[in-house]
Amino acid sequence: MNAPRRSQPTGLSVSHTMLLRRLESIASLSEEDRRTLAALPIQESNFEADRDIVREHDHPSRSFVLVEGFVYAYKVTGDGKRQITGLYLAGDFPDLQSLHLTIMDNGLATMTPCKLGFVKHVDIRALCERHHRVASALWRATLIDASIAREWMTNIGQRNAPARMAHLLCEIVLRLKAVGLVRDDLTCELPITQKEFADALGFSVVHVNRTLQELRTAGLISLTDNRLHVREWAKLVMVGDFDATFLHIKGQEAVVSGSE
Repeated sequence: MNAPRRSQPTGLSVSHTMLLRRLESIASLSEEDRRTLAALPIQESNFEADRDIVREHDHPSRSFVLVEGFVYAYKVTGDGKRQITGLYLAGDFPDLQSLHLTIMDNGLATMTPCKLGFVKHVDIRALCERHHRVASALWRATLIDASIAREWMTNIGQRNAPARMAHLLCEIVLRLKAVGLVRDDLTCELPITQKEFADALGFSVVHVNRTLQELRTAGLISLTDNRLHVREWAKLVMVGDFDATFLHIKGQEAVVSGSE
């Protein structure tokens, strides 16, 4: 169901592998580009769940590739309420904007145990100056992050509860599928708590529970032991008012039609 992957340079770390998978799902890379990315200095580090990676107002000197796990962006209001403003999956570069925006305007934290691959800003800048196609691919990735943020705003502001939840589930499935982390039967890991769903979608925890149960009862999904199985993709898409254009995945029409 996934498009065949090109052969990768030998001896790749898992960080380089996931970064290449992600960028190749949204941009065309030459063999030279791929060798260049494979040589990018990346320092891997493991983080426990529920740990800040960077905080609002930090001045980071490096960015990171998410290698394994789930990471979220968040803001906290003056009275301590958390809003999850973005979700990041394997292969994503969640804080690439810090290369040019020197002060963080949001926090990034682990939702699950994660493996991160840190890259110094000086190394990213050097790579972008020498390899313009790679710079373009990274720029495209940040633009897609902005596209996803616009879709999240629309989802929270204008869709009802079942549609919000269905839309987010469709998004997660296609993003994981693009990097090879969804089985052919549309089953994938989904270690998101009901509180995290609530903070991402603007619900109460009780409302999240009720909404998930509604989707289960309709036979659209099953969600057990942090594993999501989409049973009726076309119906979930319809309930979620879901149009995958905002993800800008290469060949996304085939990806979606292949999921029927």
